[in-house]
Amino acid sequence: MWAPRSKKKRKIDGHGNPCPFFVMTKNRILLNLRLFALLFALTLSSGCAPQASPTAFRPPTLPEPTQIVATTTPVPRLSTSAPDLSITATIPGPCTNNLSFLNDSTIPDDTTVTPGSPIDKQWLVQNTGTCNWDSTYHLKWIGGDTMSAAEEQALYPARAGTQATLRILFTAPAVEDTYESAWQAAGPDGNVFGDLIFIKIVVSAQ
Repeated sequence: MWAPRSKKKRKIDGHGNPCPFFVMTKNRILLNLRLFALLFALTLSSGCAPQASPTAFRPPTLPEPTQIVATTTPVPRLSTSAPDLSITATIPGPCTNNLSFLNDSTIPDDTTVTPGSPIDKQWLVQNTGTCNWDSTYHLKWIGGDTMSAAEEQALYPARAGTQATLRILFTAPAVEDTYESAWQAAGPDGNVFGDLIFIKIVVSAQ
């Protein structure tokens, strides 16, 4: 048979009402009070703690200027004497004139020619001096028969040490005979120098 469950009686407050709500409200109030007391205690502890003294401002320290230490190394003295810039000029001495006969290029000695015939005489010579022959040098008649040639002839230009061919145009005399003509080189001052050069011919009608 079914038996009805016995109902437990709930505790009621002094007013006859159940107490769960009031119990929860009381617990919350107690918890809030405890939190408030804790916060108040923390506030008092932080307020009573010694305050840290502020750090005094210190301006930045400027670096000390670099000191230049005087060296004791002696400074070498420079010579103040002026260098000798004089240039000794080498003035060459006067050159020398000379002529050496080498060979008869044309009309060997004792060549027979007809009266009045033209003669083209050439000599091979060498300038054995140190002067160069230029237009101021000439050949000068020394003796014998000029055979219609001018008494002064141009001297072929030649540098010192070189060879030259000298040339004079003659005309055979009309009279049959043996003829000679001597010539010599002369410098700008008119003085003759070197070997004599000759021409020797035999004029004959045969």
